[in-house]
This record gives sequence, C-alpha cells and structure tokens, in this order.
Amino acid sequence: MSSGCPPQSPAVAKSEVPVEGECPLLAATFAYWDNILGPRVRHIWTPKGDQLMFLSDGEVTFLANHTLNGEILRSAECGAVDVKFFVLAEKGVIIVSLIFDGELKGDKNTCALSIILPQTELPFYLPLHTICVERLKHVIRKGRIWMQKGYNIISVLSLEIVPIMELLASMKSHSVPEDVNIKDTVLNDDDIGDSCHEDFLHKAVSSHLQTCGCSVVVGSNPEKVNKIVRTLCLFLTPAERKCSRLCRTDSSFKYDTGLFVQGLLKDSTGSFVLPFRQVLYSPYPTTHIDVDINTVKQMPPCHEHTYNQRRYMRSELSALWKADSEEDIAPDTVIHTDESFTPDLNIFQDVMHRDTLVKSFIDEVFMLKPGLSLRSTYLAQFLLLLHRKSLTLLKYIEDETQKGKKPFRSLRNLKTDLDLAVEGDLYIVMAFAEKLRAGLHSFVFGKPFYTSMQERDALMSF
Repeated sequence: MSSGCPPQSPAVAKSEVPVEGECPLLAATFAYWDNILGPRVRHIWTPKGDQLMFLSDGEVTFLANHTLNGEILRSAECGAVDVKFFVLAEKGVIIVSLIFDGELKGDKNTCALSIILPQTELPFYLPLHTICVERLKHVIRKGRIWMQKGYNIISVLSLEIVPIMELLASMKSHSVPEDVNIKDTVLNDDDIGDSCHEDFLHKAVSSHLQTCGCSVVVGSNPEKVNKIVRTLCLFLTPAERKCSRLCRTDSSFKYDTGLFVQGLLKDSTGSFVLPFRQVLYSPYPTTHIDVDINTVKQMPPCHEHTYNQRRYMRSELSALWKADSEEDIAPDTVIHTDESFTPDLNIFQDVMHRDTLVKSFIDEVFMLKPGLSLRSTYLAQFLLLLHRKSLTLLKYIEDETQKGKKPFRSLRNLKTDLDLAVEGDLYIVMAFAEKLRAGLHSFVFGKPFYTSMQERDALMSF
C-alpha cells in the first residue's frame, strides 16, 4: 500500500466495530463529491478484531476517493443506486461501491457507500455479493430520506454496515462447505427414523424445496441442528451452499437476511425470536424448522411474499419520511401500520401442500445401502429430475403465452400434461423454476394479488 496518502484534514470520523472472530472486511466508507474540494470521505467503519491485513486511515481515504473519480458527470434516474466493483491488484484490495445521489448541507451531491476487502477474499465474497448489495441498497433508501430531512445519515448506515461485518465474520468461520458429505447428513442413516421421524424429514425437505431452498433451522442441540442444515444443503447448488451457515456450539448467531439455510440456537429459556422485518426482507419465502419439537412451518408463496415485502418497504420508508425529528423513529426497529397496509406478524403457516416427489425419493433412498456412493448418485438424479421438470414447465408456459405476450390461463392443462396434479409437486417444481425465471409465480397466478387462501381455492377448482 502507498504510504504517501495522509488522511484528509480535518480528520475523517471513524467508528471501530467490535467483531467476534476474523472479519474479512477491511473497512467501510461513506464518501461524497464536494464541488470545490472533490471527493471527500465523511466516515470510516473498521472492524475491531482479527484482520487479514491492516489499512491506515490515509490508505482507506485514498481508496474511498477512488470510487468517486469519474462520477462527476454521472447521469442516473432519481433514486437510482449504481453498483461498481473495483479490483485494484496493485493495492491488493477489492472495493464494492454503491453510488447514489443525496443531499448534504442543502446541496445535491453524488455519494458512495463502499466496502473494502483483501483481493485474496474475492472467491469468499463473490457468492455473498448479492446479499450484501441488496441489504446496503435498502439502507441507502432510508439514508437518502434522512439526508433529505437534514438528519445524520451515519447513524442510519451503521444499522446495516455493522451487521454485514458480523455476517462476513460468521460466514468466514461457520459457512457450509461447497461440497457437503452425505455421511454428515440424515440421508446416511441406516433407517429413515434413526435421526428424526419419517414424516418430519419428509415435511422439512418438501417445504424447503417449496420455499426455493430457504430455511431456518432452530433447536437446542447444535449437533442436531447442524445435521439438518447439512441435509437441507444437499438440495442446494454449490453456490447456494456458500450462502448457508452452520450454528455455533456455544451461542447463537443473529438471523441474517438473504442466507439460504442457517442454523440458530435457542436461548436458555428454549426460545428463539425471529425478527419480523429481516425475515420479510428475505429474497424468497422461508421455511421454519424446529428440531426440538419436530415442527415445520413455511411462509406464503413467492408472489405473496414479494407483495408483502414491497408493501412493507414502502410503508417503512413512508413512516421515516413522516418523522418529525431524528429521535422520533428508530429506523432499525420500526414495525408500523397504516390505513392501507397492516403487516401480519404471524407470517409462518402450516405446510398445506403435500407432495409425492419428495415422499417417493425419501422412501426409495433409504432402500439403498448407506455408507456408499449410491445414495449420493440417487440424490443427484433426483435433483436433475426436478431441474428438468422446471425447465419443461418454463417452456410450457412460454409456448402457451407466446413468451409472455398473452396471460397464462392453462393451469389445469399444465398440471395434467406435466404430471403435477398434486399441489406440493407443482409448488416444488415452480420454486425451482422461480430461481431460473424470477417473477414466475406472479405471472402464473395473475397480476392482481392473490392471497394463499385464494390461491388454494384456485388450485382446488381445477
């Protein structure tokens, strides 16, 4: 690193964030373009703990200024957030910057919220890039409102910068490996009921697949929790496994939005409270699995989840805009209602849709001898079958709608032609297809919002 980059004067404000374990993130910065002095760094966040390399304040300032160079002629839509990815090999770092417009001291400025990591952490960070960017984008939306009202944006940005540091540190030590050994999962048991009840395993895997592979596993025994986490990760892609996390043996992590599968330990009272807002902001619906009492709950399907998520986001931003003072609302904890939208805090439902695909797979896989590669091969064949069915479903809908030019009105024929008459089978295949073609649920079930109850009525009428 260059030593000829002293910090700007006056000194840049800095926050040291206590982080447990090794945090791969070197620093986060908030900078803005000053029309007289050029790029200026307003705040720096650095983890206080084990670090792979050290950057001085001057070096961080130099790197942060680099993100705003060339942005003086930026032309973007109002409210747009541009994501820039810099790999500075000569400095040995990567910088992820979110560029946006905001008001500082009454003037419109181009701003940049950036995170800096060692270049050696690029393979580790890339699978988590989308998670970090989506979370930072939303805190920027709230921060722009705070800036417009003349309040301190740093306090708002810290609400997401600190959890992202904690997320990256926890993933560094407890992420699920890319290749999960089937011997460490329930699918290696001699008999289907050795580790957990047959119906519980079937319901957990089925709901996990119906919610696009997103699940939260809670319990008091970390070994049992992690065994279920690894089992569910068998049904994910290698990239999705890198976005999944095992639980700690001594204390629980916080729930993190965006992870596919995460294990969480209950507290001493035998409970774990999931934060409503963070769960609702997950990109996909979530399955809740309690290994202590063998219960499986799931959130409403994708189109209803997305609808509720966007309504809540708009309602949250509206409440921030209406705040009369900086102390009037805590931007990280507000759960509010208005006349047009009242969030349902009981967002987890019983698993309503039974299937035959997962039931047949579990019955058949335990007929094979454990400890060999047979079960792994049979699992790969099952996942390939689901993938092929999802591609077939997409092509079917494309042909019926002339690639989206006409509304889809052939659900009954689809279920018959593709052998998806059982609702659970349809939901599993549609969840796979949703990850290949985002928005599929909304397109199939119509532009107007359908509640899950109305949707079940529609399915039952065919």
